[in-house]
Amino acid sequence: MARLLSVNVGLPRDIEWKGRTVHTGIWKDPVHGRCRVGRLNLEGDGQGDLAGHGGEQRAVFVYQVESYHYWKQQLNRTDFVHGQFGENFTIEGLPDDVACIGDRYQIGSALFEITQPRVTCYRVGIRMNEPRMPALLTSNGRPGFYFRVLREGEVGAGDEIVKMGEADERMTVAEVNALLYSPNHPRDRLERALRIKALSPGWRSSFEALLQSQMLGTESGNAGLAPAAASHPVAPGFRPLAVTAIDQESADVISLTMRSGDGQPLPTALPGQYVVLRLPQATGGPPLFRSYSLSGPLSTERYRISVKIEQNGAAGAYLREHVRVGAPLDVSSPRGSFILQSGERPVVLLSAGIGLTPVLAMLYALAAARSIKNVLWLHAARDREHHPFGAEVRRLMLTLTRGRSYVCYSKPGSSDKMGEDFDAAGHLSQSVFDEVGVPREADVYMCGPTRFMAEMKVALTTFGVAPERIHVEIFNGSAPMTPGVVGTTTRAPHLPKGEADTGPLVSFARSGIAAHWQALAYQSILELAEACDVPVRWSCRTGVCHNCESGLVSGAVVYGPEPLDKPADGNLLVCCSQPIRDVVIDL
Repeated sequence: MARLLSVNVGLPRDIEWKGRTVHTGIWKDPVHGRCRVGRLNLEGDGQGDLAGHGGEQRAVFVYQVESYHYWKQQLNRTDFVHGQFGENFTIEGLPDDVACIGDRYQIGSALFEITQPRVTCYRVGIRMNEPRMPALLTSNGRPGFYFRVLREGEVGAGDEIVKMGEADERMTVAEVNALLYSPNHPRDRLERALRIKALSPGWRSSFEALLQSQMLGTESGNAGLAPAAASHPVAPGFRPLAVTAIDQESADVISLTMRSGDGQPLPTALPGQYVVLRLPQATGGPPLFRSYSLSGPLSTERYRISVKIEQNGAAGAYLREHVRVGAPLDVSSPRGSFILQSGERPVVLLSAGIGLTPVLAMLYALAAARSIKNVLWLHAARDREHHPFGAEVRRLMLTLTRGRSYVCYSKPGSSDKMGEDFDAAGHLSQSVFDEVGVPREADVYMCGPTRFMAEMKVALTTFGVAPERIHVEIFNGSAPMTPGVVGTTTRAPHLPKGEADTGPLVSFARSGIAAHWQALAYQSILELAEACDVPVRWSCRTGVCHNCESGLVSGAVVYGPEPLDKPADGNLLVCCSQPIRDVVIDL
């Protein structure tokens, strides 16, 4: 007979960890007497990170005392107390290899349903004082599980756990956990899991992604875990392309058109993607790596990039001063997940300054397809002198049956013509969205300076565009993901303290930083990235969750610890990898 041994609650607190402050609710203490269970949690309980824990599908976390005994032996420890694993219910019985997703149980006067295994993160490693714990829980098939509350009520230690019903499709917590995190994802078992009505939406979407990857024949890596930023991986490495044209597009923007020198076709890009250039420094030293969006039509014969020449920009200065027609440039295959999606929804291409380059490629793709979608081009520039591709965009818009454009100049020149060069003086804003009739159901693709994108994202959301319909491209990296870490200040990427001049060179292409690997100073490329304030994404830090999966532009790495499931070919997990030679990473 299964029974409830302990009810544990705790409110989030701030703790110090690796020089940072983490807000977490993983510390739980036993309740004396009975406790009220609500739809979202227990009385007196709270979660510090609602993106990863809590909510209706993860209201109550359950862990078994049998797993306590297992970990005491495996870790040679005797200091465990109830709530040690951050669980709300410490139970006897219902091990993960017996309890099934969708099973329903009455405890006290409350009714519960199992919705998913626990998704482990680094905070359980902090609580256990064992950094490997997220990977150990998952790889050993002892994650524990979450309850959804079907009927609120009261519970207390000693209550019997009475089975009240079960799912038609029987899959244990351990089976479902292994189906996502292990390297094996049999199609028939994915289909079985998707038939479980009680399975939480997050796990359902992961299994749908895995199933779709199998149907499309793109089974490299784990599509159920890889973040959008790691989509569309390509083989690492550079190939020399010859510059065939250099065009001055505006006062501070030049375009370079490049072709293969050996006549072999170029990899096909998706509209919105970019390439990485490897450039020598005129003054010597390690090469520069810069990412530039492809700004021309899709082609296997030529690529076009467009570069804003910044006053103190080393890469732009090199391209302007040293590159001539006929010169070779080392170029990666096209990369990036900021791409034009399929579907029939209206499209808004929203940009400022040089941010128009990836959305210009999307406009080319829409024009080539003779799209009948409602397409709206919104662009902000200073004036005509600093407005590249104005005539090109107007020509492309004429090919679209439902295309419209609206251009704002913040400081139009005396010779700039309203109605011809631009449509209004000022800035893009929510009032402009009203004026031009931005479709609220549209997919919005946005690129530009950081402040512009932050303001536009707020304006679009306030205007009524769903956040999941707003797609953004960030030139100098990606949005960081550091769950639970609070009180940090954003700093521009920089070389780490005590930078050495030996060891493999780790170049973060999108952040423009290259630092030498020091095996005694860092356990992973993630730690080096953090020392450089390079924006990174992570959660488990032990090769389980794949939130840190990123593109490997060139080079090679080894893993320690080994991830539970390898990333896609052409990607790497920065949280548990170390370079074995110079590497370039898409961060």
